[in-house]
Amino acid sequence: MKMFAIFFAVFFVAVGAVLVFAATKPDVFEVRRTIVVNAAPDKIFPYINDFKRWMVWSPYENKDPAMQRTYSSTTSGKGATYAWNGDKNVGSGSMEIMDAPSPSRVTIKLDFTKPFEAHNIADFRLEPANDGTQVSWSMSGPTPFFGKILHVFIDMDKMVGRDFEAGLANLKAVAEK
Repeated sequence: MKMFAIFFAVFFVAVGAVLVFAATKPDVFEVRRTIVVNAAPDKIFPYINDFKRWMVWSPYENKDPAMQRTYSSTTSGKGATYAWNGDKNVGSGSMEIMDAPSPSRVTIKLDFTKPFEAHNIADFRLEPANDGTQVSWSMSGPTPFFGKILHVFIDMDKMVGRDFEAGLANLKAVAEK
């Protein structure tokens, strides 16, 4: 009986420690990656500004070959929307281009419905650089307490950052052709 009590005491202390540590996590997260593409901003911009062109560079487009995609009548520019429904690798959600001043920025409202509900902002910035264009891809959003608990065990920057790095490398390869 004493071992049982010790086990539960250790268990509750561990759970308490995780909850206290989670409470110290930031209320907002941000993931950002950057690459220099040897092409002018006006050559890169259409690949980001048109959801149908994401098929050639986005790392998420190939994670579920059976993913269902729905596009609005306009696939590029402010107001364009794209929704997807896929397996556990991509989940479900939608995107809407909120702002897209050519050829410098595309800001997207990103809403996930599965596996977790989340409402984030994705932002692409294209800035002239010595060797071409510096392209930055970021995603930010609120972190509710449940998300903070997950962030104790999952490094969001590392997990999503890998995908952003792969996507930016794909975008670079396509734009430099």
